[in-house]
Amino acid sequence: MNESLAPSGIDLPSPTLTARLRELAGFFAAPASGRLTEEQRALSLGVARRLVVEVAGRLDPAIDATMLWSDWMRRGLPGADQLSAHCFARVEEQRWRDLSAQRGDPAPADAEEADAVAPDKAPDAAISILDDAHLVLQIADRRRFDAQGHPALAPADLDAGLFRALLHDVAAWRLEQLSGSKALAAGLGDAVRSAMSAQAREKGIDDAARAYHDLLVAEGRLNEAAATAAARHNWPTLIGLAAAASNRCYQEMALSLLTAEAAALPSLLAPLRLDSAAIAPVEASLALLPARAVSEESGG
Repeated sequence: MNESLAPSGIDLPSPTLTARLRELAGFFAAPASGRLTEEQRALSLGVARRLVVEVAGRLDPAIDATMLWSDWMRRGLPGADQLSAHCFARVEEQRWRDLSAQRGDPAPADAEEADAVAPDKAPDAAISILDDAHLVLQIADRRRFDAQGHPALAPADLDAGLFRALLHDVAAWRLEQLSGSKALAAGLGDAVRSAMSAQAREKGIDDAARAYHDLLVAEGRLNEAAATAAARHNWPTLIGLAAAASNRCYQEMALSLLTAEAAALPSLLAPLRLDSAAIAPVEASLALLPARAVSEESGG
């Protein structure tokens, strides 16, 4: 795996965030060490494990994913540096969402929010294009959880380089376990190419957010939808719209928001044209999130 600290598309804006990601990468490489909070460690390991299980299943359903994970926990996860940035972004986003849910903050009432941003229509009219695009975004977000509701990384949301590296790492483990022949190696190579081809055809949360954003812009309702999402603490919609408006990936925008000083939020959310009143719920909620890796230079 590429040993760069962050995957392509995610910048590291400060030494604080860099240090936190190095801490997580060090934990993945040597799981017996303990630097993060217990919650961050547990969530990060869970996200990583679910991704490894998913990738192994796509490569070869016959792979014993439990044995694979146990072996990697003993030896250290391959490419821990690159994987840690993705897991950290997903974990911190989930902690933010869980905090809002635990505090009883305004729930993202999907029907009300859709009405707030959809064109006027008769009560019995078919679902609007905007409603449909927002539903697709919600579905893309729900794919970022496993069947039990635990946070996960959807392969469709991974950059091709990380997905390919994970496939190669799992294939190498499989080959080692079976003392593989050239025929087995060739078969695994074909499976990697097939899995890569399938992933390239999948639409993830970035695609869904971009489509919803573009329709809102066309209707002149981007600011309205973003303000509604912020007021209702619908963080996936807000992150997705902010990412699309800034031409950034969802995970990069999530990490930027979650590590931002309060003074940097207006700059980060500027493409959405949110005023201070609309940004206030975001600032207040982030301020309550414990153990944040706050960036000293997060206004990028």
